Amino acid sequence: MSEGTSLRALVVDDELPALSELTYLLDRDPRVAEVTTASSATEALKALETRTVDVVFSDIKMPGLDGLDLARVLARFARRPQVVFVTAYDEHAVDAFEVRAVDYVMKPVRAERLAEAVRRVVDAGSPEPAGATTADETIPVELGGVTRFVQRSQVRYVEAQGDYARLHTEDGSHLIRVPLSTLEERWGEAGFVRIHRSTLVSLAHVDEVRTDGGRCTVRLGGTELQVSRRHTRDLRARLGRPVGLTRDR
Repeated sequence: MSEGTSLRALVVDDELPALSELTYLLDRDPRVAEVTTASSATEALKALETRTVDVVFSDIKMPGLDGLDLARVLARFARRPQVVFVTAYDEHAVDAFEVRAVDYVMKPVRAERLAEAVRRVVDAGSPEPAGATTADETIPVELGGVTRFVQRSQVRYVEAQGDYARLHTEDGSHLIRVPLSTLEERWGEAGFVRIHRSTLVSLAHVDEVRTDGGRCTVRLGGTELQVSRRHTRDLRARLGRPVGLTRDR
């Protein structure tokens, strides 16, 4: 989906002032061609029976089906709309990641922050087939008590830390409450491969793979990681090139 694409959006919020404000801001964005509204998740699903949308902007805490429930239903659609949560509560950021939301916008909504969310929707592409994982993801991380966001494409490698995982980017690392096994399953199609029982690497960031005395290692920038014997064959197959060949940058 290019910058010139006109988005069809559905806004879901049980509070009329919030619904009206978000609709107003989206109407002013030139990338948004159509905005439909619903005051509940149930009403939203009824609306989606007769129309197709590219993105759903939804509150999380709503009577009956909440925004997370709605996202889980949307995930089963043949063509799944992108989902952006717009909420006054930051404690659901990890849940939003687990249902693969494109963004997580805090209320009160600022026009420039919403514009950034629309950009992420555009970058993520058209409504995707159910179960697709190749579009870039936005991962909420906690930093100094503030929820920030990291793109999956920025993650170079991931280390297991119990039931948590530490994401390593060029600028630092972030701990998230998601097991490494879950990330391996979800990010496999995006080029992440396990090289050790506690390590997952992004092949896009691998500069070099080499063997020395039967010991295999990968280099990502200035970081060198060991590949276990049981994962060496799979890594070699995924790379499709001889071990020891340096990547051209």
